[in-house]
Amino acid sequence: MKLKSWLAKPFANYIYKQIKKGMVTAVADQEEIFVQLIKAAAKTTFGKDHHFTEIKTYKDFVQQVPVRDYEGLKPYIEKIKEGKHNILWKGQPIYFAKTSGTTSGAKYIPITKDSIPNHINTARNALLCYMVETGNTKFADGKLIFLSGSPVLERVGGIPTGRLSGIVNHHIPRYLRSNQLPSYETNCVEDWEEKLEKIVAETISENMTLISGIPPWMQMYFDKLEEKSGKKIGELFPNFSVMVQGGVNFAPYKAKLTESIGREIDTIEFFPASEGFFAFQDSQKEKGMLLNTNSGIFYEFIPVDELAMEKPARLTLKDIKVGENYALVISSNAGLWAYNIGDTVKFLSVDPYRLVVTGRIKHFISAFGEHVIVEEAEASILKTTEEENIKINEFTVAPYIALDAGKSYHEWFIEFENTPENMAAFAKKLDDHLRKKNVYYDDLIKGNILERLKITPVKKDGFKHYMKSIGKLGGQNKVPKLSNDRIIADGLAAFKYEGL
Repeated sequence: MKLKSWLAKPFANYIYKQIKKGMVTAVADQEEIFVQLIKAAAKTTFGKDHHFTEIKTYKDFVQQVPVRDYEGLKPYIEKIKEGKHNILWKGQPIYFAKTSGTTSGAKYIPITKDSIPNHINTARNALLCYMVETGNTKFADGKLIFLSGSPVLERVGGIPTGRLSGIVNHHIPRYLRSNQLPSYETNCVEDWEEKLEKIVAETISENMTLISGIPPWMQMYFDKLEEKSGKKIGELFPNFSVMVQGGVNFAPYKAKLTESIGREIDTIEFFPASEGFFAFQDSQKEKGMLLNTNSGIFYEFIPVDELAMEKPARLTLKDIKVGENYALVISSNAGLWAYNIGDTVKFLSVDPYRLVVTGRIKHFISAFGEHVIVEEAEASILKTTEEENIKINEFTVAPYIALDAGKSYHEWFIEFENTPENMAAFAKKLDDHLRKKNVYYDDLIKGNILERLKITPVKKDGFKHYMKSIGKLGGQNKVPKLSNDRIIADGLAAFKYEGL
């Protein structure tokens, strides 16, 4: 046993015990964090505007502070960008995490001195939990890779600004620097295809033990390694034992990634975002991710069915129910207040609080009143591919609205790894599974209002070429699984598979 893995054991046990204690005190910890946040921000511009000094209870907070998205918070962000202090949180942020927005263009999410430990320590804690549960500490002695964005930072209003993964790269502990790949110079390459070539060149001969990133981009890395070496990833890296992933639901990608590796491998799932690191997989034996309840973030939950209401219910952790879909709302020591992050979650248990991410609020299809969500689409395609022994690389769905003759339908764009022999039968089975998942969609089919879904196969690497064509290849960019419009569908038209 080498030094790093040997030293990791006592520290892992200490952290694991702290996390186990936190499972029991989750509700109390949330109540304490709420009080601390309100007190700490009382003298900020936001705190004064919303009368924080008068907030004594959560009920007061709900009355004083409405739920916002980025647009609602943007006037305060603009003041910070002008160089002003004590706007959303005391002092100024130490970073802006820059993300791509939809209606607002680029979004600048503050990260403060108080909030940065949440981003750094949560990933560490997940790995330490894994070490304690499995006894596998050897991976700490090998080479570790995170397929991330560039660590090069610009300055906005004097504040270092860049992608979250690039920011976090600056906070890798010293004891892991010698293990980390790719090199800083390679990580700084902006062009994804050039960067991928350099990553492969730097890692192909190394003792890779842990690989992490967003599943579709890990698959591209694996494909390139297999192309260069002629070997499965598990053979190329015999000590590769842990795969860490997050950003999208892992299930649709698992079969193809496992095939590329050539053997089963332990996986750890994360739920990170620019706004905070919310949850992590703490156990290989239990489903779901443990909510991060004692890390400077206060959570609220809005039932998805009530989002369109003028005054939807706002629930705290003690009020949530297993199996319900909630929009996740946070207040944090980064200076985000009743901030709707856009993700939906569902709890699998409350003792402890473990959840899964079910989708994005804006990623749904309800062009005809069906309100199909990502969770339903992913479950349907996963079940169909398993039953038919089919592997896919990527998919997205959009409504097709018939303006003249014929009926409207859902159009599924799918990049197949192995194409079904009978595409019509595959589409029918997929449609049947979706109908079982969503009663409104089923009613529309039964009522002869919608046609059954149709599949448009996408040629090999078609999604990759599409993302490149819109300047979003690599990094943390993801293809939305569902859209309520035809923007992505129209863009993919140039990458259809014409062989059928």
